[in-house]
Amino acid sequence: MIGLIKAIQLASNLATLVLLADIIVKYFLDPFHPVRAALDSIVNPFLNPIRKILPSTGMADFSPIVLWLLIQVVERILVQILLPIA
Repeated sequence: MIGLIKAIQLASNLATLVLLADIIVKYFLDPFHPVRAALDSIVNPFLNPIRKILPSTGMADFSPIVLWLLIQVVERILVQILLPIA
């Protein structure tokens, strides 16, 4: 079970890094750059449902913050469920 917990933590860290890379790349690369397009194709399916729920705030997009929080919450819940079993 410890291996599964480590895999969950690794997946959470990887998802967070991809989200952070997508946020940073959006400021420096044009929308049609292959790196930005690849990151957007990974992250946008998770951000779009959040964007539908969140109210519009003009220029600010808070959906990446909500996604980051969801990733952290899901990781902690899964680890807490698996920890007593291990």
